[in-house]
Amino acid sequence: MKIFKYIFWLLYRIWFYILVAVPIIVLFPFLIISILKESWYPFFFRLARIWARFILIGMGFRVKIEREAVPERSESYMFVANHTSMTDIMLMLLSVKNPFVFVGKQELAKIPLFGFFYKRTCILVDRSSEKSRKAVFLRAQKRLKQGLSICIFPEGGVPDESIVLDEFKDGAFRLAINHQIPVVPLTFADNKKRFSYTFFSGSPGRMRAKVHKFIPTDGLTIADTKTLNAETKAVILKQLTEFHNT
Repeated sequence: MKIFKYIFWLLYRIWFYILVAVPIIVLFPFLIISILKESWYPFFFRLARIWARFILIGMGFRVKIEREAVPERSESYMFVANHTSMTDIMLMLLSVKNPFVFVGKQELAKIPLFGFFYKRTCILVDRSSEKSRKAVFLRAQKRLKQGLSICIFPEGGVPDESIVLDEFKDGAFRLAINHQIPVVPLTFADNKKRFSYTFFSGSPGRMRAKVHKFIPTDGLTIADTKTLNAETKAVILKQLTEFHNT
């Protein structure tokens, strides 16, 4: 029986990459047009949401999103979530309708086809380079001034399978305080089970997300960064515990 499981997991992984590529190929002319000007980013974002929905449905995931609050269209936010899977990107795109820009690791730009658009639309960071980390603040500031929001997975990477929630880096919270924009925590409950970074794993099934109440930053200073970090992490950790008990 084990051999059949491994065959399924192998085909399931291949199927995922096919689903990633097909809409990019089909929508390629529109995607190219959408990245010609930074001001056209909201159009690209709408196409990205179609791409994300196509993948999650195609993988057999039953997505359920609970919202404690809904972001205002005219406002900018800092969206943060726990990071466990490649599908976190797709679920974030489905969970949030406000156009936002991902801050993500530079290595993903090497993925064929996906990487072409990733490096032209996201804020890339080389976490081993202090210069790169500082440049993120400047690029994020520019995007926020354009009326967009920012999305960061504050764990700074995908933690070991045994870790429920890793320590949060401070970057997202410093940015939020600097620009006095609310932090919006999101909890992804099932992504690790559905499609983790362990190659021989995963299956169709439910995929739950919760958009929590916004945490305001009005009046906060950089000295409050650690407190904001801890408050956000506590919200996500509490929800993960509740999800895992149901």
